[in-house]
Amino acid sequence: MNAVGLKLKAPIFGSEVTGISRIRRKGTMACLKLGFRSRSPQKSIKEADEPGPVWWRGWFKIKKKKKKTKGEMVEVESVRGGEDLWNAAAAEDHGVFPEHLVIMVNGLVGSAEDWRFAAEQFVKKIPTKVIVHRSECNSSRLTFDGVDLMGERLADEVLSVVNNRRGVQKISFVAHSLGGLIARYAIGRLYEAGGGVESSLHVGNHSDKGKGHEGRIAGLEPMNFITFATPHLGSKGNKQLPFLCGVPFLERRASKTAHFIVGKTGKHLFLTDDDDGKPPLLLRMAYDCDDIKFISALGCFKRRVAYANANFDHIVGWRTSSIRRQHELPKYHLLVSDESYPHIVFVDKGQTENALIEESSAVETQNYDSEEAMIRGLTRVPWERVDVSFQKSKQRYVAHNTIQVKSYWLNSDGADVIFHMIDNFLI
Repeated sequence: MNAVGLKLKAPIFGSEVTGISRIRRKGTMACLKLGFRSRSPQKSIKEADEPGPVWWRGWFKIKKKKKKTKGEMVEVESVRGGEDLWNAAAAEDHGVFPEHLVIMVNGLVGSAEDWRFAAEQFVKKIPTKVIVHRSECNSSRLTFDGVDLMGERLADEVLSVVNNRRGVQKISFVAHSLGGLIARYAIGRLYEAGGGVESSLHVGNHSDKGKGHEGRIAGLEPMNFITFATPHLGSKGNKQLPFLCGVPFLERRASKTAHFIVGKTGKHLFLTDDDDGKPPLLLRMAYDCDDIKFISALGCFKRRVAYANANFDHIVGWRTSSIRRQHELPKYHLLVSDESYPHIVFVDKGQTENALIEESSAVETQNYDSEEAMIRGLTRVPWERVDVSFQKSKQRYVAHNTIQVKSYWLNSDGADVIFHMIDNFLI
């Protein structure tokens, strides 16, 4: 887009200026009157259920921009490591600022732009309740740095956002693919223990004693933790990386060479990061460790939801994304689409009580293989599973991106999955 006409209304030096400005982009966008700058050009997209407002990225810590589209004033602020979006007009009409912060996290070699469609739908459907932050601290090649380092960066970014949003009271996470693992690590860092039922589980020398159901995340009330096609159990194992077709030789080679392609992240995904004598990171993240309470952090959310592709996802297998054993996967004759959400084929609400599931005795993870140990650890808290199938869609071969509508033009068939997530979102 070389030029676009925008109707702007913003205070400048205590006065209000209204007019039409034309903005040209040649590498850097500039509007001299308002002082906006952008690092990279963005494309305009049509209205309706497609992405609506024009988006802005900034170099400064906080930068405000109001966009008016079809009677709605949507405000965007660029903050450290990401961008915030909410419905400014609705907030002004009701005299309240959104108190529910939604953190959206991208996957491997992704960016904040991947969640553009979903973020806009959140603001359209829940205009007065949520403020959506699309994280940018782990994008492109930064996603090769390992789950732990990316989780630390995300935790720092969330704290920065919360400190700049004094009226925010609640927090939720929505993550795609690798972003789900990053978010799980980050909430472990951000977890603040509260009162609750104490339980005990061990991972190696790490004791799992958490008070999970009344904890806080970054000082806020945790509400929803939602993942889309996330390899919760890693990529090691039969058909966990579907494009290898379950061939044992290829799966073994992938496990040994992944770190040459995607760095430390590859070691974490294939559970080969046990050089220092500790269990692999993903195995530790299924339990509470002495320094980070991973499972207690998950347990304090009121909902945990795993959206998983039942087929045609060539990157993340069905078992690992839905945290199930092979025999627990729904049979294909049970997969039935919903008229309202045609690509949602199975919903397992799981248990609704918000507390850690206690076991009669401590479990030593060495008694099980790594996948079974992770399943046992992660399912100590109840999960809702939502199975998705794009089998009849022309976009089925890119199901891994379609489930989050990464690009509306290429992945628009996943819109009903996003609407299902928003319609069932706990405010």
